[in-house]
Amino acid sequence: MTQTIDPADLQPQEFYRLLNSTVAPRPIAFVSTVSQEGHVNLAPYSFFNMFGFNPPILVFSPTRNRHGHKKHSLLNVEEVPEVVINVVSHAMVEQTSLASAEFDRHVSEFTKAGFTELPSERVKPPRVAEALVSFECRVRQLLPVGDGPGAGTLVICEVILAHVNPAILTEKGTIDPHRLDLVGRLGGDWYVRASHDALFEVGRPQMGAGVDALPANVRQSNILTGNDLGKLGSIRTLPTADDVAAYRASGVLNELFDEARTGCQYLPDLLHLRAKQLLAENNVQEAWLTLLSITA
Repeated sequence: MTQTIDPADLQPQEFYRLLNSTVAPRPIAFVSTVSQEGHVNLAPYSFFNMFGFNPPILVFSPTRNRHGHKKHSLLNVEEVPEVVINVVSHAMVEQTSLASAEFDRHVSEFTKAGFTELPSERVKPPRVAEALVSFECRVRQLLPVGDGPGAGTLVICEVILAHVNPAILTEKGTIDPHRLDLVGRLGGDWYVRASHDALFEVGRPQMGAGVDALPANVRQSNILTGNDLGKLGSIRTLPTADDVAAYRASGVLNELFDEARTGCQYLPDLLHLRAKQLLAENNVQEAWLTLLSITA
């Protein structure tokens, strides 16, 4: 049974733990800023994402600390409305974490965390040399959404220049996610690594028949998952009765029908299991033919 929680019934820090652990994984903006006096700050923020590409907009949000004080990054952009947003790869995650410690405002996290400053071309804050991608940005707007401890300020940034390490590019010039090897933030001390077996592809959906076109016994299957139903619903045109009859006549399913006739297995379960395997292989058309063979 679902537990219902009203944020008003909890202390903000308690509800934060729920949000932080479930709105995840979150990308990390490794933000470099500079004060009016020229002091550089470098800090990671996982309240971050892209919010449009014409113009290209990135938004991150420094939250006020437990005393209600503004983060150094926010103080800096109030004085100099420019930032560099660097991405965080697995090879630099421990150093990035070190940069999140509460050093004094005029202490450089570049130095403390061991990163290398690179001059930017169009903004004052430096880039992180170790970052595989960096975005030079102008701050378009600061949007406070509260004024107490934990309150955020949306820093709305327009990207005016991007720097990409060619080592992460494929032969086609696209980003290879395995080479980029990004990390994301979860709750507590947890992170996630966006590479290797953690990566998978989901094809772009078509205007398919929809899950509602599936027979009731398929929609209510104890074997097929929601992901399976989503794949089935993506097909544009269902197989015809002639298609199903030809598939049955091919003998592909004879062994399953024989098992069902001997009473060893329930036929719909056998066909659902076969369809599930076909869907795992992205053979949606044959999965449909298999499932429709139940009543053919």
